[in-house]
Amino acid sequence: MGFKCGIVGLPNVGKSTLFNALTATQAAEAANFPFCTIEPNVGRVGLPDPRLDKIAALAGSKSIIPTQLEFVDIAGLVRGASKGEGLGNQFLANIREVDAIIKVVRCFVDENVTHVEGDVDPLRDAETIETELMLADMESLEKRQTPLAKKARVGDKVAKQQLDLIERTLKVLEDGKPARTLEVAKDDEKAFQMLQLLTSKPILYVCNVDEDSAATGNALSDGVAKMAAEQNAVAVVISAKIEEEVSALDDESDKQEFLETLGLEETGLTRVIRAGYELLHLITFFTVGPKEARAWTIHQGDKAPQAAGAIHTDFERGFIKAETIAYDDFVDLGGEQACKDAGKMRQEGKEYVVHDGDLMLFRFNV
Repeated sequence: MGFKCGIVGLPNVGKSTLFNALTATQAAEAANFPFCTIEPNVGRVGLPDPRLDKIAALAGSKSIIPTQLEFVDIAGLVRGASKGEGLGNQFLANIREVDAIIKVVRCFVDENVTHVEGDVDPLRDAETIETELMLADMESLEKRQTPLAKKARVGDKVAKQQLDLIERTLKVLEDGKPARTLEVAKDDEKAFQMLQLLTSKPILYVCNVDEDSAATGNALSDGVAKMAAEQNAVAVVISAKIEEEVSALDDESDKQEFLETLGLEETGLTRVIRAGYELLHLITFFTVGPKEARAWTIHQGDKAPQAAGAIHTDFERGFIKAETIAYDDFVDLGGEQACKDAGKMRQEGKEYVVHDGDLMLFRFNV
């Protein structure tokens, strides 16, 4: 698995430009008028991971297959979207399908690029987006209350659990807080996820700054970073315009040279992905052989059978053991055979918790 992030924001904040840069395509038309994006654009991107190149070189792998990430460019939200303003609820529905939300906020002033609210204020814009998502969640929950209450009265335990969660969540939303701030017991986590609430999803703020502020940020992005910290969220500073220019370069050395002239060490794509991984508590493990070196994504804390299941459900169902080598051992010793000779290949069972960077070979029987 990778992860699926919905890119949201007010019109004309740089969402589609960012999407084009992230996916290195021109799939999303970028233009200076609201609602340029009518249907959600979807792009799949390979996760840049230099570790994969190193293990492929050591193993002599013919092909390299990175883990895939999915970005969804969702049309610009405006004040009143939850009530059908602008393009309204059809795009709120698109957000329900993603794992995390990237909120793009405009942190640059340009008289040639209009702003739907008339002036640039990223904190206000972020609040507008959150308010519309909260209102949509409240409407969704209120619609479910009556039928669930009827089931709960006749002893339906599942309905009673869901009704209790809905009532508690509505109280949080009515207090002006997103659903993600609700304390949910472990036994209720699955039921809470089934509510598919927009404001229960983790948030990554992307501050779209002018080119001169790409390396250091500016006063506007500093304000967003402070707000994100208060919300236990993450904020990343990028210049979508620079990212679009970088993505147009084919040669990696040209890309690096261009970034260095701007005082940047890496692309915004890399920073966004890293922040997204941290946000969703994801890790990477590898499989490697003469034919291919491949990266796989799982959640922190997943055990060996779950990692096997990321490759194929049969691997998890018939899991016997995992032959495992730590990434550092594989690189330091120079490959699989050297690790075997040094006793660095381990036999791990069903309770083994996978570590980031593990190289794994699964034994199974179905």
